[in-house]
Amino acid sequence: MRPIITNVLNFSKPTGNTPALLSIDEVTTLFHEFGHALHGLLSKCNYLTLSGTNVARDFVELPSQIMENWATHPEVMPLYAKHYQTGEPIPAALIEKLNKSQYFNQGFTATEYLAASLLDMKWHTLTQAPTEGVMEFEQKILNELGLIPEIYSRYRSPYFSHIFSSDGYSAGYYSYIWAEVLDADAFNAFEETNVFDPKTAEALRTNILSKGGTVEPMELYKRFRGQEPDIKPLLIRKGLVSQN
Repeated sequence: MRPIITNVLNFSKPTGNTPALLSIDEVTTLFHEFGHALHGLLSKCNYLTLSGTNVARDFVELPSQIMENWATHPEVMPLYAKHYQTGEPIPAALIEKLNKSQYFNQGFTATEYLAASLLDMKWHTLTQAPTEGVMEFEQKILNELGLIPEIYSRYRSPYFSHIFSSDGYSAGYYSYIWAEVLDADAFNAFEETNVFDPKTAEALRTNILSKGGTVEPMELYKRFRGQEPDIKPLLIRKGLVSQN
């Protein structure tokens, strides 16, 4: 049986005589969702409930997020990012400028996200009802975390739908940054050789993309990488530590 996978994306429409030109956010989304598609297309599992993206919540974003690393890579962008009138590939200086801009405000972004993740866990590890109101409980937790007044939790408790009304994220909002740790370290395996290395790509396909949820995620990752994930590649990518 052949897998049938579709990516349905709401991209910018053409206007007048001008073709549809994707923003960098739309390009990144395309690469991201294609990673999910590959997870389904390359699955080799006996049972549908364990195939493709039917994996743990904090593992499902690895195949998608790792693809984002290729979207703006200096060796990759010139292959597809070309001027729609002249056909000239995007200049290297512009790629460098784009990638450097991604360092902006990463300290703030990471802190507000982690605050929300820890608040989520605090709500779901309560053993009895709090004596204070919702906002008072939230403020107490944020104070305990040492969050400075200039930075708020990304979501406030009354409208934190990820952890109270959406499927699978209760006590699991941390999964986004855990997937970032995985994808940054996994992409580092390509950077240690080259971003088009067939051997590394085959290892990713064999050990992760084809396995679905048939093996415990950390075991799959170690089969691919040879070790547990290292957080340093993510910190470097965010510009929070130097490469040396």
